[in-house]
Amino acid sequence: MAERDLQDIGEDRSLLLVDDDEPFLRRLARAMEKRGFEPETAESVAEGKAIAMARPPAYAVVDLRLEDGNGLDVVEALREKRPDARIVVLTGYGAIATAVAAVKMGATDYLSKPADAHDITAALLAPSDALPPPPENPMSADRVRWEHIQRVYELCDRNVSETARRLNMHRRTLQRILAKRSPR
Repeated sequence: MAERDLQDIGEDRSLLLVDDDEPFLRRLARAMEKRGFEPETAESVAEGKAIAMARPPAYAVVDLRLEDGNGLDVVEALREKRPDARIVVLTGYGAIATAVAAVKMGATDYLSKPADAHDITAALLAPSDALPPPPENPMSADRVRWEHIQRVYELCDRNVSETARRLNMHRRTLQRILAKRSPR
């Protein structure tokens, strides 16, 4: 596997990893180094943008929500400096709306946490025109429903009454759904 990865990576093995979860960032950097990449890490939007502007990498893995802002700002900066970079956006808050925004900003792929080094490597090295393989564990129907409700709720600026009206749902029912954790 590692030999194949080295061939797929190409000459420029530079990889920018941006995440504010420091233990995860260290583990991912070690795992990606073992796979043949040359990782450089950043724990904030400001750090990530500085690296993207100074030394634009061939590959990047960027967390969406960082303490000092939105990881899409790093994606945008990297796209300006290096349009051919392969960028994967990672997030613990996987929602369809944010996936669409990430791809529109120039991300190659979008993965929900917890994603392992294998998933990330596969996303970084996947051919641009190839369709991704079907997910190993697709979202349940309950999760899809929850995602849709969350999206409409966000689009309505977190206004429960307006969201309930647009979803043709009783406001109290919606409040109960929003109070619960996301289904698996």
